[in-house]
Amino acid sequence: MKTRIALFASGGGTNVQRIAEYFQDHPSIEVAAVYCNNPDAYVIQRAEKLGLPVRLFNRAELREGDVLGMLIADHVDWIILAGFLLLIPENLIEAFPGQIINVHPALLPKFGGKGMYGHHVHEAVVANKEKESGITIHLVDEEYDQGEHLFQAKVTLDEHDTPESVAQKIHTLEQTHFPQVIEDTIINA
Repeated sequence: MKTRIALFASGGGTNVQRIAEYFQDHPSIEVAAVYCNNPDAYVIQRAEKLGLPVRLFNRAELREGDVLGMLIADHVDWIILAGFLLLIPENLIEAFPGQIINVHPALLPKFGGKGMYGHHVHEAVVANKEKESGITIHLVDEEYDQGEHLFQAKVTLDEHDTPESVAQKIHTLEQTHFPQVIEDTIINA
């Protein structure tokens, strides 16, 4: 039996695509489905092109346990947050203790917490004149960006960097490291 992962996303889905391709012929890990809270997200088209089932849901269904029911029906073992913007409710954290992984586009604990995602993070990094930024891959708990760190990767910044150039550097780190850290964490669990 392969370990089954669910990929949660709210937007474009480039990380979903990279992860799905990484695990396409994996001997022990497979993508069960893509879970999305945004019916207009481009990740839905990416998932369909990859032949992955899509589970659409709203905030209430996430909070009230409907999504947990879908995960159980899909025989999911791990949840991977790949650009997912909603807070994970307690019912999922209890059902998947230490089995929810997120990538954050900054070096936590800096630039984390509610409202700190995507371009908001990169704008804050540039406004703060940071000399470096990076990614933090971490386990998910009840608080935004507070779970145990699994991995960090850094990139150097200079005075010429813009939020857009920082975003590109961070995206490269995510594409390079996120699938490997997922694999290592699951295999070593």
